[in-house]
Amino acid sequence: MQPYAARKRYLCPGCDGWIGVGEGHLVVVPELAPDLRRHWHHACWHRELRRRHGRSRPAG
Repeated sequence: MQPYAARKRYLCPGCDGWIGVGEGHLVVVPELAPDLRRHWHHACWHRELRRRHGRSRPAG
C-alpha cells in the first residue's frame, strides 16, 4: 500500500508493531480466504516468507 493511501493504523502480525498512518506497507490477501487479509511491514513480510519457505539468512 502506498503511503498516501494508508489512512488507518494497522497492527503488523509479524512484529506486533504498529503500521502508522501514511506508512507504506504490504496488504497480504490469502487466495482462499480473502477475509483474512493482513497488513504487514515490508521487512516483516519478507522475513515471514523466508521462514515459510525454509530459507535462512545468507552467511556473511
